[in-house]
Amino acid sequence: MFDEILKHIEEVIQLNDLEKERFTSILVRKKLCKKQFLIQEGDLVRYEYFVASGCLKAYEVDDNGDEHIMQFAKENWWISDFKAFFEGGKATLNIDSIEESVVYGIEKQDLEDLFLDVPKFDRFFRIKLTSAFVALQNRILSSLDKSNSDRYLDFQKTYPNLEQRVPNYMIANYLGIKPESLSRIRKNLVKG
Repeated sequence: MFDEILKHIEEVIQLNDLEKERFTSILVRKKLCKKQFLIQEGDLVRYEYFVASGCLKAYEVDDNGDEHIMQFAKENWWISDFKAFFEGGKATLNIDSIEESVVYGIEKQDLEDLFLDVPKFDRFFRIKLTSAFVALQNRILSSLDKSNSDRYLDFQKTYPNLEQRVPNYMIANYLGIKPESLSRIRKNLVKG
């Protein structure tokens, strides 16, 4: 049942059977239908989630009711409203499933206890957090100084094969462009 997440973890740290059992004992499995919320703005955020299957999006809704997609999360990605999770506050983001999904949640206190019981998990999550911070920085820099075409190419590198799973208007939203612009970019890239 926990094969996906254990394989993901063992790409970074090696676990013995007791450590695997300790870790899996704190996981909460959640199955989501398409378009079902995992987190809604205003929720108290108690978990961070590993995506075992499916695809989700994290987004903000502005005062005009428009969505602004900040992240997609597919298999082997982690997702939450991390600000609310780490600070113990309420969500400012919404996270819902783009397709039927299965996630494993870890409560913050359980995670802290795990770090004390099995210190190598501290290393694993530090590596994952560092990687996420670097990805966020790259995304911000990309939006500041790259063309729409280059940002689209960055999206393809960050999320390989996601275009077949996510509607075009969501990709355009993530890139901060109109769907028509995305179509033009794709045509121009095909022409070469």
